[in-house]
Amino acid sequence: MRSVRGKPLSSEAKKIMISAKLYFDIHKSTPPQSSTRRTAEALGIGEASVKRVMAKYNQNQNFLDEAPIERGRPAHSISSTMQGDVRKHIRDANINGEYITLSSIKEFIKSDDGDNAFHISTLSRTLSRWGYEFGKGTRSQHLKEKDSVIASRRRYLREMKRNRKPRGGVVRPEVYLDESYINKNHSNDLIWYASEDGPWVQKPTGKGERLIIINAITKSGWVPNAKLVFKSTKKTGDYHGQMNNELFEKWFEEMLIPNIPKNSIIVMDNASYHNRLSEKSPPTRLSSKNRILTWLKKKKAVYDDDLLKPELIEILIKLDPKPIYALDEIAKSYGHTVIRTPPYHPELQPIEICWGVVKNHVGRNCDFTMKNLEVQLSKGFDKVTSETCTKIIKKIREVEDKFWDEDTTMDKHKN
Repeated sequence: MRSVRGKPLSSEAKKIMISAKLYFDIHKSTPPQSSTRRTAEALGIGEASVKRVMAKYNQNQNFLDEAPIERGRPAHSISSTMQGDVRKHIRDANINGEYITLSSIKEFIKSDDGDNAFHISTLSRTLSRWGYEFGKGTRSQHLKEKDSVIASRRRYLREMKRNRKPRGGVVRPEVYLDESYINKNHSNDLIWYASEDGPWVQKPTGKGERLIIINAITKSGWVPNAKLVFKSTKKTGDYHGQMNNELFEKWFEEMLIPNIPKNSIIVMDNASYHNRLSEKSPPTRLSSKNRILTWLKKKKAVYDDDLLKPELIEILIKLDPKPIYALDEIAKSYGHTVIRTPPYHPELQPIEICWGVVKNHVGRNCDFTMKNLEVQLSKGFDKVTSETCTKIIKKIREVEDKFWDEDTTMDKHKN
């Protein structure tokens, strides 16, 4: 039995240690030697570990039956996969007029994902980042979504409802695009094994090399010839650090546009490389003073000649000019329209579920090599059929309808 530094000893290892120590206590060595040292040398562990385990055994001989104590600091982040479940939990509580706190949300996440350990302050920062705020409710204080998030969601849902036909179907074809990534060592962590032997599969440390993926779906399945897979050059972060405007716009115009139906609605999220401003776009607060002045003159806005840039920005904000994005202009030139999902709403993107299908297949067939990763990734894509996409999109539309109805109900309660 050899221990790994930093890794807790199993209950079975502790039982063996205790038995060996008790044996050496009775059977003395010649010349005399400490039974603690003999146990440590025989089992290949440190003397401090033997002393610590024996001290607990002498205090309570049933301590091995107790649940192990979690060691280390709580995680610094909460999995983004919990966003949808947490949003539903908070919305249900708000609709039912129930008091909801950080502690109750933490308990909810723990019941849903017992491995997701984190500090309460981490949860607070995460909720703020996901678009929530703590404020005074109708009958009590409660957590609620920021008005900007609700308004953004409502605008998106309104656009999607306009594209729905009364008896099902759509007015214009819908295309959903997204980017993701997968690592060489992506695998399922749980396997069956004989308890006396232990698991034989030895997973390498680290996540390994990474592939970046870009693709799109319609109700008919993956968009033909739109899949782009390339190797990441960075070992840390996610795929966002590998993407840029030039790469994404090249894929958008050369691989996506030629392969989607005419007059499509293209749905994407708000990644920064989706939102490069067009040269025709109005200025922002980060624009130069001369550019802001030029635009205000063109709009025949009234202002004094001696205004400072901060004052000009105030006028700009009041006029609330809408940004014009480069991708929107590219899509429009080919007869398509771009619609962006509201921030923090991955549950409104059906392609997110498709990624899950692909990665689940890869995880079940991983051998920790890049060659096999590429093979299994291709097979994983084959798992997503037209039937799969049709069912997923139908399910997402039910989520959209639920958001619409709940937002309407909650808005009535505010009156």
